[in-house]
Amino acid sequence: MKMLLAICVLLAIAMACDGKPSSSQGKSETLPVQKVTIEKEKIQKEEPLPPDVKIKLKRDGKDNYSWELSGSDVNEVLKINEKLRKQLGGEQHK
Repeated sequence: MKMLLAICVLLAIAMACDGKPSSSQGKSETLPVQKVTIEKEKIQKEEPLPPDVKIKLKRDGKDNYSWELSGSDVNEVLKINEKLRKQLGGEQHK
C-alpha cells in the first residue's frame, strides 16, 4: 500500500513538472534571434592592359614624319598606325 501511494505521488509530481518552463522564466530567458547575412565579395573585373606597342617616331627636315611600330598584337599595331596617319598627316616610309 505504501508503494502504491509513493507511485501516485511520483506520478503527480511528474505531471506537474512536465518539462515546460513557467511563463515568468520563459520570457526572461528568451534571446532575440540574430539574422546572419553573408555576402559574396564583389569581384571587379579589370580590363586587361592593352598590349605594348613601341613607336619610334622620326621627323625629317621638311617636317615629314615617319615611324616604326613594334608589338605583339598585330591588330593593335595596325590601329596605332592608322591613328598616327590621321594625327600626323604623313605617310609611313618603308
